[in-house]
Amino acid sequence: MKSRREFLGAAALTPLPLAAASRPAARIIGANDRIQVGVIGLGTMGYGHVRRIHPYGQKTGSVQITAASDIYTKRRERTRDFLGLQDQDLHHEYRDLLARNDVDAVFIATPDHWHFRMAMDAVAAGKDVFLQKPMTLTVDEARTLAAAVKRSRRVMQIGSQYASEPQYLVAREAVREGRIGQVLWAQGTYCRNTFHGEWNYKIDPEGTPENIDWKRFLGSAPKRPFSQDRYFRWRKYWDYSGGIATDLLYHRLVPFLTVLGPQFPVRVSANGGIWVHKDREVPDTISTTIEYPDFQVIMSSSMAADIPGQHLRPMIYGHEGTIEFKGKEVLLTPEPIWAKAKGRQPIRLTAETGDLQDLHMINFFDCMRSRLEPNLGPEFGYQVMVAIGLGVDAYRESRQIAFDPRTQRILRAAPPRPGYEGHGRNVDEAQPPA
Repeated sequence: MKSRREFLGAAALTPLPLAAASRPAARIIGANDRIQVGVIGLGTMGYGHVRRIHPYGQKTGSVQITAASDIYTKRRERTRDFLGLQDQDLHHEYRDLLARNDVDAVFIATPDHWHFRMAMDAVAAGKDVFLQKPMTLTVDEARTLAAAVKRSRRVMQIGSQYASEPQYLVAREAVREGRIGQVLWAQGTYCRNTFHGEWNYKIDPEGTPENIDWKRFLGSAPKRPFSQDRYFRWRKYWDYSGGIATDLLYHRLVPFLTVLGPQFPVRVSANGGIWVHKDREVPDTISTTIEYPDFQVIMSSSMAADIPGQHLRPMIYGHEGTIEFKGKEVLLTPEPIWAKAKGRQPIRLTAETGDLQDLHMINFFDCMRSRLEPNLGPEFGYQVMVAIGLGVDAYRESRQIAFDPRTQRILRAAPPRPGYEGHGRNVDEAQPPA
């Protein structure tokens, strides 16, 4: 019997092809050309992209939204009215948008279970892609998508804005310069707390089967009767999301790997539970440990406990010092023994920043023109997705999961630690003194 991971991966690995005649040739974008954008998915994040791209394009003249797509009629109409588009520029079927000659790039902001298929179709149509995090719902999907983008030479940016945050780029240089010695581990948290539970977004009473394409929403997910809760609050359900891990821990891991270097994990474990908000399938509290060849990352999150300003700041611990991220500041604190031996003092670095989502969006547009790799390209996004996706599976399966970075395959069983001979100890027990 196939596992959930194998089933979902197999179900989604083949994109719906565009007709050959409808695939427009990719336009070469010059330094002064206006980039033409289509937005797929017009909910909270997608409409947020619309409201961010449109004024940026009006201000700079460098970008224009020419089309948008959603399966909910009301969202299409809202976007049409905001942008002043014609009815023919708002599409129910996203592949109709991909077939347009006046779309150079697409922003995809749909539920997680649609990311892979839509991104694959967009790349096949010759479009550059800004893909909202998480990259995909499963590890297998991320592997396939990263390879497809590489073959196509399209530009893809995964939408986790922390990859473009200047303070992490400052910290990356500090690590490369050896200021904290060999890195051993990193820790971070991402917590929220509400009366009614995270992701219990307002349900629009006008959202009914008459104006929401429920069959299209489900896509490759299991078939179910129409549910407003599943449509508007989809992050609570495994069919469409990985919960905390894919929504928030992805944001925590990206900056750590921006500093320490993108790479694959070797082991992942997770624990937690549904301890407060019982109206969901995904946990309201989770901790994930990700082991890399030379260090580990520990991330904890709760959607039922949060004191603003009191949770643990992101920290990176090295043999000779630590890095702490505090707003715009990066604090380098030497270990006491190294401070004394090498005369080191604490260092406070600052990084000028701006709106992170603007910075990340602009990085994508710049790379569309230069054809360079963006800050969170498909290979980096895939490496993050391996850790995040295996964390979801480790939690659900109540076990540690191993990964082979060389073959890029998930291992059925985590190998023992070096030196373990199978008898419960690594070295002979010391003999008591005579």
